[in-house]
Amino acid sequence: MTTEEIQSQITELEAKLTGDMFSDMDIKDKIHNLKMKLNGTRPMNSEIECVGCGS
Repeated sequence: MTTEEIQSQITELEAKLTGDMFSDMDIKDKIHNLKMKLNGTRPMNSEIECVGCGS
């Protein structure tokens, strides 16, 4: 997945945010995981979730 594809997915997910914390929880988690991939916080293929932040 390219940087552009990841950024596009983040933009699409951000457009779906409603402002309701409970409704947005899953979307924000997906955005967070994509941003970690984008920033190289964890390997692109990693299925292991982030232990530090609990995502």
